[in-house]
Amino acid sequence: QVQLVESGGGLVQAGGSLRLSCAASGRTFSTYPMGWFRQAPGKEREFVAGITSGGGSLHYADSVKGRFTISRDNAKNTVYLQMNSLKPEDTAVYYCAVGPRYGSSRLREDESDYWGQGTQVTVSS
Repeated sequence: QVQLVESGGGLVQAGGSLRLSCAASGRTFSTYPMGWFRQAPGKEREFVAGITSGGGSLHYADSVKGRFTISRDNAKNTVYLQMNSLKPEDTAVYYCAVGPRYGSSRLREDESDYWGQGTQVTVSS
C-alpha cells in the first residue's frame, strides 16, 4: 500500500534550521505534485509549500517565503522541505501530501489523497 513517511522534525532554537524529508513507497509519484502542510495546536491545517511533478513550479505560503525551500528527487520518490530562519510560530506538526496527477504546485487539502503521519517541529524562543 502507499505510504508517506516524514522525518527530520525536532526541537530547534529560533533562527535555526531543519530539513524535512518525505519518502513515498507503494507507488511512484513522479507525475504528481507534492507538498507540505502544517497544523499548529488549536489551529486548522494550512498549506506550506508545493512543487509540481517535474519541479518546475514551486508555491509557498506567504508566511514562509524566503525562509523555506521545497525540492524533490523523483528517483528517490522523496520530497524535501528546507526550513531556515525558523520562528516560534513555525511550531507545528508538518505533513507531506500528494496532489492530483499532473496538478499544480498549489496543493489543496481536499484534493490530496495521500498523507504522511506527520512530524513535529518545535521552535523555541
